Amino acid sequence: MNLVGHLRCFVVVAEELHFGHAAERLGMAQPPLSQRIQRLEKELGVRLFDRSSRRVTLTAPGRLLLAEAREFIARADRIYALAERAREGGAGTLRAGLPSGLGGAVVAAIIAAFRDRRPDLRLDLRELPTDEQARALADGTLDVGVLRHPCDTRDLALGPMLGQPVGVLLPRPDPVPDPLPDPAPGPVAGDDETVPGDVPVPDGAGLGGSAPVHLADLADRELVIFPREQAPGSYDELLVTCRRHGYDPPAVHQTADPQFALGLVLAGTAVALTPRTADTAGVVWRPLAGGPLVWRTSCAWRRAGEPDRAVAEFTAAATAVLRREAGMAPLDRSPARRVVPRPASGFLA
Repeated sequence: MNLVGHLRCFVVVAEELHFGHAAERLGMAQPPLSQRIQRLEKELGVRLFDRSSRRVTLTAPGRLLLAEAREFIARADRIYALAERAREGGAGTLRAGLPSGLGGAVVAAIIAAFRDRRPDLRLDLRELPTDEQARALADGTLDVGVLRHPCDTRDLALGPMLGQPVGVLLPRPDPVPDPLPDPAPGPVAGDDETVPGDVPVPDGAGLGGSAPVHLADLADRELVIFPREQAPGSYDELLVTCRRHGYDPPAVHQTADPQFALGLVLAGTAVALTPRTADTAGVVWRPLAGGPLVWRTSCAWRRAGEPDRAVAEFTAAATAVLRREAGMAPLDRSPARRVVPRPASGFLA
């Protein structure tokens, strides 16, 4: 019997408590899944689930074995991953994923910071969309990644969650009138996670006196943003939040090329919702009133207890660089701190 495979099925059924949902998640039919659970119960000599026509519940032995099964699977996966890396000549290599749009200076700083911490390891850095990173982390082909949220993190552990306030990039001369200042920013709309209302948001200081812009002030303007496949959760959340705050773009242009997006803004064809960007002739960046949009980012790795040393070192290095170079701030319940992000080299996620 393939004990690792059978235990993996047991863990997924225990998390879903529904054989149909578990089978879908595992990419298999329900009858073979039920047979695997029955074989595992026979091998272990205990009943793992109480089944009825209405519900599936863990038995006392099932609850007792669940944590051990997860640890066993994690150890087996690490052995397989290490063997694969050794076969490919990749022993001593950390495979890390980054989303697009961080900017060259940020990527270079992450590489340098990790080298300072672990000069003995080679860093295999890959640019991957968030969903691809999550899948690669779950199947062991990636050791650590930097994800945009929200995304599917059921099988992942997360590092510190960082927030990056989003503003609007407009063509000069800026036609949007200066509104009255808003009260303190509120939580991100359209998300189940709790985000504190004191997320640091630039207040316009140092921006040439530019006042915040209400999303509703952008009505009837087309929007240019990153392609949905790069970060589906962030893309959908952004549009939902815009509509809830009175901005329903008549057209949405998707592009992974910052220069193409910049061209649309310069031409007056569209506006861009983006973290603060480098100053560019012909455009102006202005913060959003009330801080309704905050991009969330964190490091992630396969959920299996504490991360190994290399993953922990990369997480610490990347988190520090994202705070220092990309103007991101921790999303926690500590007292609010005003920050003015450094300009990024691009304005796509």
